[in-house]
Amino acid sequence: MRFSERKRRQPPAVIIVSLIDVLMVVLIFLMVTTTFKTQPAVRLTLPESKQQKDGSGDQNVVVVTIAKVAPHLYLETIPVTYDKLQTELTARAKRNPAVVMAIRADQDAPFGQIVKVMDAAKTAGIKNVSAFTQKAGK
Repeated sequence: MRFSERKRRQPPAVIIVSLIDVLMVVLIFLMVTTTFKTQPAVRLTLPESKQQKDGSGDQNVVVVTIAKVAPHLYLETIPVTYDKLQTELTARAKRNPAVVMAIRADQDAPFGQIVKVMDAAKTAGIKNVSAFTQKAGK
């Protein structure tokens, strides 16, 4: 016995406009949070100079970072020992004789480490060595 008639349910309506709005907010959030500038592996206080050198994106530049705390030496963003640095600089100088080395040293980095890096560059045959600085008063 059937006393009442069954009502047919309609499927729920999906409001696509609000889904697109949420998707756009998530997409904008992802784009903003994933666009970072490449920075070295350590935080540095660069020495001040009237002629600022902040590093151009030249392909022939090898950046060596010298931190004030151990490990002191970084090749690009990878921590290295002095011997490994010497080997890598020699290999890069053999591949490209026009290679240039840029030293990115902390203001309070041990000067002995800077001299070692410059000596490694000279031994590897790199003739042009520059240093990163920041503009005075910043």
